[in-house]
Amino acid sequence: MSYPKLYIGPMSKNIVDAAISSELDLGLIPSRRQIDYDGGYVNSWNTNSFVSYVRNKSDKIIIQRDHGGVGQGKEPDDGTESLLNDVKNDLDLIHIDPWKRYKEIDTAAFITALAINSCCDLSDNNCLFEVGTEQSIRGYSPSELEDFLNKLKKDLGERFNRIKFAVIQSGVGLLGVTNTGAFNEQKCKDMISVCKDFGLLSKEHNGDYLESDIIKRRFELGLDGINIAPELGVEETRFVLKEIEEQERDDLFDILFYACFKSKFWVKWLPEGFSAEDFYGQRLLVEVCCHYIFNSPTFKDVLTELNIEQVILKSHIESKIEKLHDSCK
Repeated sequence: MSYPKLYIGPMSKNIVDAAISSELDLGLIPSRRQIDYDGGYVNSWNTNSFVSYVRNKSDKIIIQRDHGGVGQGKEPDDGTESLLNDVKNDLDLIHIDPWKRYKEIDTAAFITALAINSCCDLSDNNCLFEVGTEQSIRGYSPSELEDFLNKLKKDLGERFNRIKFAVIQSGVGLLGVTNTGAFNEQKCKDMISVCKDFGLLSKEHNGDYLESDIIKRRFELGLDGINIAPELGVEETRFVLKEIEEQERDDLFDILFYACFKSKFWVKWLPEGFSAEDFYGQRLLVEVCCHYIFNSPTFKDVLTELNIEQVILKSHIESKIEKLHDSCK
């Protein structure tokens, strides 16, 4: 089976619909907070209803659980119920990521293998996996990635072959609406080489807000896939903010700002001590976290007031996805 190069976060129904209608080779990567067995903040979907929605409209799109497992849900848990529900819903790939809780290589490998074995015991024919994590959760070197994969290979035996992707790191992260850090080309090459030594495909997370040529360079070095998520939610938010400005509806901006501020979802994306006292700060706060409240009555009322045609908004997002897809060639 061949896998797409671009994997996007389903931050909204519009993004999912745009991905489907584009007919491009894509992956959709719901996190547990977005869509889980017991719900999430995206369109009132749970895992079952989301998978059914996508499968009924497309047989091309890969559905992958992003950051599955312990400590990754909206409430602290061991992640078992979520993972087993992913298996039952026949997701194409499941990212096993216990690294938020377990930082040591040995322990992370043990917990990863335990989760993979549990999934395979439930459905030994279909389950495929991605392993490792992004730099913002737990940075690791090429040698540490090699050590981690060696431990997994020892613990899993034949089931190691069920792993398709390993997450590589090249020095980037996200803050606000910016990709932070500096691209380390040599580290990227070395990690891709480690993946190839184990017969795995390489994937990088946090590909948001990168220039097209920087994304292209990663694929020239041999990268197999990249995840882009919040950037698309920000793109949809900016479309709405542009309509607010053009229609001179400052009152609607104030409504969105206060709803976003009260949600506290912005805390994850903005530095400690961030102030939203001026318009620039308020707009940035809305940009980084408005997608978390897309499904709220407040946001829907704002769209109604603006009289935004969904087909135009979806077309705008589709164009953005096509540009990102072109960058991965």
